[in-house]
Amino acid sequence: MIVESHSEPVLVADIGGTHARFALAAAPHYALTEVQVMRCAGHATLQDAALAYLAGLDQAARAHRPRRAALAIACVVDDEPVRMTNSPWVISRAAITAALGLSKLILLNDFEAIALSLPVLGPGELRPIGGGSVNQLLPMAAIGPGTGLGVALCVPSGGRWLAVRTEGGHATAVCADDFELEVLRAARREFEHVSTERLLSGIGLPVLYRAVAQVRGDQPLQLGAEQITQRAQQGSDAACAQTLETFFAMLGTFAGNVALGTGARGGVFIAGGIVQKLEEALVKSPFRARFEAKGRYQNYMTSIATRLITAPHCALVGAAQAMSATV
Repeated sequence: MIVESHSEPVLVADIGGTHARFALAAAPHYALTEVQVMRCAGHATLQDAALAYLAGLDQAARAHRPRRAALAIACVVDDEPVRMTNSPWVISRAAITAALGLSKLILLNDFEAIALSLPVLGPGELRPIGGGSVNQLLPMAAIGPGTGLGVALCVPSGGRWLAVRTEGGHATAVCADDFELEVLRAARREFEHVSTERLLSGIGLPVLYRAVAQVRGDQPLQLGAEQITQRAQQGSDAACAQTLETFFAMLGTFAGNVALGTGARGGVFIAGGIVQKLEEALVKSPFRARFEAKGRYQNYMTSIATRLITAPHCALVGAAQAMSATV
């Protein structure tokens, strides 16, 4: 009989459409070690990638092969098998468990994992965007403009934390001034339903740019998200610069709506590759002013922290916390 010790390392992973990030984590604090980033395209299945990761560890790490795993995946994980949106991988609990010889497997959405990381992120892993104080005893929210727009909550419950997945990024986009009203009108000529994700994400930034250009009376170019942000930061394209300013302003409005709608008085935390690459632009943007601009509730909003997550592997941290909560 194999006797499992909870002091033995846990395999944790953050699986996206392009990259798979793996690490080991062990009790009592489940700190990450042996972090490695792999290209998904180099492996036929998730279990193949995991086996390659484990095989590449040094001899000491291989001597304590994980029998428990927590995998954060960038898609809905309720169905079986799990079919990823932006990857050909089809994820089967049974296949992974058998291939890796696991006694326990947790699959969770990547934003569930990010939410679970919030209580253990330190001040050095969070950059203040405006005022407000973080309160880790109150509900907190994570939002993430990446390829899409993720939203999740972290709620205290009996001395532990529960992650609440949402589809908040698909809520209907709203405007906060006349210019944004015209932007939404332009976007609605392209899409019947304009969700917040349609504008505030990697897939949405070109949509926002085309709408902004139309409102300005400019002829929009065929630009991708990276080109738009690059032109905006270089100051070489006025429409791109206004697009980026509008992006941050609307993101601030959305973040404030999330705080009000969920009771996330502990803070709203921003993840996602787009904003992390535009850190200085975010700090100088209208984001925080828009976050607080809630009329009679402005004083309520000023006390709520907004923070940019600068930790490089928060989904891995959250996956480790998901496992620690089950011990």
